[in-house]
Amino acid sequence: MTYQDTVNWMFQQLPMYQNQGKTAYKADLDNTLQFAKQLQHPENKFKSIHVAGTNGKGSTSHMLASILQEAGYKVGLYTSPHLKDFRERIKINGKEISEAFVVEFIEKHKSFFEAHSLSFFEMTVGMAFDYFSREKVDIAIIEVGMGGRLDSTNIITPELSIITNIGLDHTQFLGTTLEAIAFEKGGIIKPNVPVVIGETQAETKEVFKQLADSRNSEIHFADQQVGIKDYESDLKGDYQKKNKATVLCAIEIVRSKGFVVSEKAVENGIRNAVKNTGLNGRWQILQEHPKIICDTAHNKEGLHYAMAQLLREPYKTLHMVFGVVNDKDVKSILPLLPKNALYYFCRPNIPRGLDAEVLRDVFITNGFEGNAYNSVQEALSAAKQVATESDVIYVGGSTFVVAEII
Repeated sequence: MTYQDTVNWMFQQLPMYQNQGKTAYKADLDNTLQFAKQLQHPENKFKSIHVAGTNGKGSTSHMLASILQEAGYKVGLYTSPHLKDFRERIKINGKEISEAFVVEFIEKHKSFFEAHSLSFFEMTVGMAFDYFSREKVDIAIIEVGMGGRLDSTNIITPELSIITNIGLDHTQFLGTTLEAIAFEKGGIIKPNVPVVIGETQAETKEVFKQLADSRNSEIHFADQQVGIKDYESDLKGDYQKKNKATVLCAIEIVRSKGFVVSEKAVENGIRNAVKNTGLNGRWQILQEHPKIICDTAHNKEGLHYAMAQLLREPYKTLHMVFGVVNDKDVKSILPLLPKNALYYFCRPNIPRGLDAEVLRDVFITNGFEGNAYNSVQEALSAAKQVATESDVIYVGGSTFVVAEII
């Protein structure tokens, strides 16, 4: 099979949460453990940092990887979802896994996948761990896919665990309260492995403390550290301040584990996070006059910060190119979105994208103004045709909307 044939097979044959939603979710680690055994446990052959959280885990992971690269280490980075190409999920020092490795790995293990009905995510995690093991990385930053306790990545024993924050997202899988979701994400806390909590939240603090105490894990609340320096970064967005604090707290622990990370490496790593790792879609400015901004914020907490920053932008008229997935509680995010804007509703091109006309009707009923379009590109083109040089166009609502215009 060619690379494209291989990727098509992966997407078409196997359940994948980002396309299908709930039917792709598996509530145990049995398949992952079986596959790890088949691969001779690559997860035990490299050091790692495990990163979970509702928002900010991607940015945090990329900043950490960038700093450790600047410090001279060979750094694996596993994240999800991808925006354009599957290979974005698996990188070493910012370079994507080769097409040849993906093809060979799938061909070699295809019969195992079919015999054990592995999910897209289960086999992708196995691929990442096998790749990092074979390439002998010094350390790998491993981002949780969803939750933590039952996530396929949760077979590693890392040097450090990180939980950025907790919000009400994926409630159909993780629970309907912050405490319940914190318990699921806190499942990555391992015995005698320190954990950094990015944000202290009244509802979740005791959950994390109890989990850490029961596992003899040293716990650090990053936002309670004093004298945190705010480094300049090419990752824009006000919400990055919290992620930076989390990263800096994590780096102190990494240093205590024997990694040599200079102040210069920290400074350069944060400044060049996008450049070093290739991360896109985080408050990314695509052009000026009119200014076009895209952001992957898609839940209440993420949109809260994104919209607060958006409303501080100077503009004559605000244009919102907006689309969501069909399991999104649209009404819950409406209070966060600006009513004094023109909306261009669109459906992200995945099976669980919400129909643009359905989305438009919900918005119109609640006092918003806008029209539905047949695609993300058509919606963006319509906004560009109307917008003047002094306007702002925002593209978002879903990672998959942003993916189509990057």
